[in-house]
Amino acid sequence: MKKTLLLLAAICCLMSCTSRKAPRMVIIGLDGLGSAYMDTLQIPVMRGLMAEGSYCLHKRSVLPSSSAINWASIFNGLPTEIHGYTRWNSQRPDIPCAYETEHGLAPTLFTICREQRPDAKLIALYEWDGVKFCLDTAALDEHRCVAIDKVDSDRTTEEVIACLTQERPDVFYIHYDSPDHEGHSIGFGTKEYGDKVEVMDGYVGRIIDALKEAGLYEETVIVVISDHGGLVRSHGKASVEELEAPIIIAGPGVRKGYEIPAPMLQYDVTPTLARILGLKVPDFWRGRAVDLK
Repeated sequence: MKKTLLLLAAICCLMSCTSRKAPRMVIIGLDGLGSAYMDTLQIPVMRGLMAEGSYCLHKRSVLPSSSAINWASIFNGLPTEIHGYTRWNSQRPDIPCAYETEHGLAPTLFTICREQRPDAKLIALYEWDGVKFCLDTAALDEHRCVAIDKVDSDRTTEEVIACLTQERPDVFYIHYDSPDHEGHSIGFGTKEYGDKVEVMDGYVGRIIDALKEAGLYEETVIVVISDHGGLVRSHGKASVEELEAPIIIAGPGVRKGYEIPAPMLQYDVTPTLARILGLKVPDFWRGRAVDLK
């Protein structure tokens, strides 16, 4: 009788573990948000997420510190010399990827999610069309640029909220072109740049409020991340201001109020997110998953 009860308990435990639903994940990319300029800004939403979750303000970009190169590393867990994107607007690997899928790309977070969770709904929206070349769009159910004529992040946020609440994707990525746009046009660290970061913080808040109203917030991991910072009106070199950019992760199962110790590298991001989603990562990914439990 005792053995039977123990066996039943073990079976129940196994069923509970195997049926546990992976969390929903919403990844909010803020292009060009440099950690060096965050200290004095009024960004209550992001600071709230930092208190509720884990964060690193000294995440180090790969070189050169440009957009496509770093978004590629964020999503495929590899450094520049392996994934092959070498320019800010690379639309394909400029040198052959050392480990590529049938599409000629390194497998991304979306690639492995599609393979391991074939029924998952994966969607990406973006203001900068160039980021789509880093995502493996063949693995996505839907992707589109939401800034056809000009960037209107207020309208973008409305589209994001509609997509999240109506489509209810399992993994969702939104790429905002700001504050990088203001950094190039006015200057990184200027008042105008800081004002834009504060506006973007409000958009993050609107997304969170919409998730709460839709009853999705408690099952959703929120990730706010940037690819690089900037200096004066540019980036791409090796200054601290250009290389250090934040990542903030909050939600079910994520350690609260935890500052991830530096150095966290750009290609550590995807293994970390994959672990949260319960995905097995390729052996050749160079990044290491940060334990956030």
